[in-house]
Amino acid sequence: MSGLAILIPVALLMGLAGLVFFFWAMRNGQFDDLDGAAQRVLIDDEAIDDEKE
Repeated sequence: MSGLAILIPVALLMGLAGLVFFFWAMRNGQFDDLDGAAQRVLIDDEAIDDEKE
């Protein structure tokens, strides 16, 4: 039973820390452009370089 007295507050603190970091990331714009990175992976850089030449 004494183990639960330690584990429950630790779990609550970890959950609170995760929530704080999530809201920090939202406020700092970490989730603004979710599709941009996925689209940049698909762009063929060689084709773009060939068109410029």
